[in-house]
Amino acid sequence: MEEARRFILGKQGLLGSHRFVGKEGALQYIQQAGCIQYDPVDVCGKNAELTLQSRVKGFTRSMLADLLYVDRLLVDYSDKELSIWSREDWPYFSGYRAMSKVHGAGFEGIPELEARAIAFIREHGPVSSDTLPIEGKIYWHSSMHWSGHWQNQSNAARSVLEQLYTDGVLLIHHKSGSRKYYDLAERYFSPELLNAENPCPDDMALLQWRIKRRVGAVGMLWNRRSDAWLGINMSTEQRNFAINALEADGIIVKAEVESIRSPLFFLAEDIPLMEAVRQGVLDTKPRLEFLAPLDPMLWDRKLVEALWDYHYKWEIYTPVNQRKYGYYVLPILYGDKFVGRIEAAADRKAATLVVRNIWYEDGVKQTKKLARAIEGACRRLAKFNDSLTCNQ
Repeated sequence: MEEARRFILGKQGLLGSHRFVGKEGALQYIQQAGCIQYDPVDVCGKNAELTLQSRVKGFTRSMLADLLYVDRLLVDYSDKELSIWSREDWPYFSGYRAMSKVHGAGFEGIPELEARAIAFIREHGPVSSDTLPIEGKIYWHSSMHWSGHWQNQSNAARSVLEQLYTDGVLLIHHKSGSRKYYDLAERYFSPELLNAENPCPDDMALLQWRIKRRVGAVGMLWNRRSDAWLGINMSTEQRNFAINALEADGIIVKAEVESIRSPLFFLAEDIPLMEAVRQGVLDTKPRLEFLAPLDPMLWDRKLVEALWDYHYKWEIYTPVNQRKYGYYVLPILYGDKFVGRIEAAADRKAATLVVRNIWYEDGVKQTKKLARAIEGACRRLAKFNDSLTCNQ
């Protein structure tokens, strides 16, 4: 079990010296993970930023913004819920965009509004729902976040922009706070990329590609129902078939882990990492990091509990009187163990990162060495949030 833990942490770049450094390191990690989840809540950093801050030495918010909206090497789009992923994966989602277009065409008035929006953007440049001159409400719901309530009316300007974005006609040009500004995708992506056919010849090949991607994102996964598969529409039978095919083709490798009944799978390309772990030559110098609530390593929380005996629940949507910890609590990883969790919030007016509470796991000795490691991680998080001090 210790080998499995160290393998995952080594794959994630959370153990030993930093494998990922600067803006290039942020890009490398996202390419390795396939996608990282985006969430707009910003208590001490947004989820995607915190995911990178824990792994990428010297990471700043502007690095991710530049990769998305200046360099255009990354795309924010649907995958595992709202996600950020590499531009090179654009062709794999061609079927999703095609289905979105069919979905949007079924709403009365959407095609006409799309033509108006495209013409306006072509003449005037990037727009938000506040600056696009389309008024009123329409009956519409995005295929990206289907809830079954499409009969509800929604803001017409916002609806048509989101539809064109899901169709792949628009990209997010930039964000100002939580407000999105959209522009034509053709201005940033070549016709060859925009119109590229899906590299997968059929739906099963695409499913295998997506499963392989999620296995690589977490490091090791089992063939069970899991939040790690969110965003992939598949039955248990389809998942079984795809995983068996990937193993038969030598793309993923089965690993038996003591005390865990289900076998785990990892990418064959990571066999050298597994060998380094088994031979004891992996850099295991302890680092203390705070993990994001939707960190790829936490996508399967049942697996985390099985491997680390650590239970984590993101309580942001839990009623206040039912929370065990707090609104926005981050797991604390020290070396190859989870030692607790922390609730920290950036008070940007006072230029201070306020640590509201720290909860240690049972059996964790609160040594001076651990205290110094936590203090160092708090200082890094404060600096990341442009805070001058950390108030513990």
